Formats: sequence, structure tokens, C-alpha cells
Amino acid sequence: MNRMESVSASPELDTVRFKGELVRKAIHLCSLSIPVIYFYVSRSTAIMVLVPLTAAFLAGDLLRLFHKPSYVLYRNIFGPILRPHESVNERRALNGATWILMSALFCVIVFPKLITVTAFAVLIISDSTAALVGKRFGTRVIRGKTFEGSLAFVISACLVVLFTPKIVYHPAEYVIGMIAAAMGALAEIFSFDIVDDNFAIPVGIGFTLWALYAVFFPGLNVYFLDR
Repeated sequence: MNRMESVSASPELDTVRFKGELVRKAIHLCSLSIPVIYFYVSRSTAIMVLVPLTAAFLAGDLLRLFHKPSYVLYRNIFGPILRPHESVNERRALNGATWILMSALFCVIVFPKLITVTAFAVLIISDSTAALVGKRFGTRVIRGKTFEGSLAFVISACLVVLFTPKIVYHPAEYVIGMIAAAMGALAEIFSFDIVDDNFAIPVGIGFTLWALYAVFFPGLNVYFLDR
């Protein structure tokens, strides 16, 4: 998420925030294990792992939101890397990790594995790239996001698509993958203050890619990786 602050900060504060974002995105990149592991395991196994994991993170988040001592402990541990909407308890906002797990569970249940792996790989890599570029170089703001960050999202997402699984590796598969990746950037922009982008991005990419396969490759089996 490449959100711009509404009030200009000092260079020192910007540096502190950027370092916090680096730590945050390093943790975020660990979520790349989700599409990588899911590629090698069955849908039922993935669901069996994700359901209790998502429930545990959601329960911890709700405890933090409605139990003040838990909130204080949470702030003391994670304070430097929290976003404003995550550190202000009154907003009752779930944190990014919980949203990632909820979106992973949703995508695994709803989409073919081919699409889930692509959508999630783009989310993890391109959202991190957009956030870091936006915070360091962003100047032009679109709906609370920076143009520079969104451009970095699209470029990095197109690169990710080059390495994600395909059905027959037809050139058009890469094209529709890049179109879906661009839709992920739009989902990030237009989901601002509506739903967390960790959910909006993979879901937006997933539905777009699924629809494009249905239109341009109706004879291909998008479920060929599922078992």
C-alpha cells in the first residue's frame, strides 16, 4: 500500500517511517510462501492449514481490538511498523497479516490453483514494491496512492507474470496475465478506505484472470493444477 501522509513530515521522521516500511515489507515477503507451498500441495491440505491459522490471527486481532491490555502489548511489540489505521484502536481495523490470510483462504476456496498462485504472487511482490517506491519517490497522489507506486506495482506485476504457471504457455496467456495484474493496481487504488488492499488485489486479479481465460481460452482446463 503506497499511501501518502496528509501532513508533510520532517526528513528524519520520513527516514524512520521508511525503515519501518522496510521491516514491514520484509515480513510481508514471507507471505510469498503461501503461493509457493500451495503450488505443491492439494487444495484440501491448503484449506486445512489456512482455516485454523486464519481463525487464530483473526481471534488475536479481535482480542487486541476489544481488550485494552492486549492492545497495549500489541503496540509495544509492533508499534514501529504499524500503519496509522492499525495503531489507533478506535478504528477497529484488522491488521495486514489477518487480511492476507483471509484473502488467501478466500482465493484457495474460490479460484483454480493456477489463478490463486498468480494472484497471490503478484500481491506479495508488487504490493511491497509499490509501497517502498511510493514512500521513497512518490509525489503525485491518486485516491490516497502515489502514481509512482502504482506504476511500480504494474511493472513488477508484469515481471511476476512472466514466471507464474501457465496452461500451455501461449504468448496470449502472458498478455492476459499482465492485464489482470494491471487490474490489481486499479483494485489497490479504488479499494482505498473501502476494503484492505491485501484482499482487494488478489481477488481483483483472480476474477479478471478467470474471466479472461474463459473468453480467450475457453477450451483450456484452468483446473489442471488442482488435485
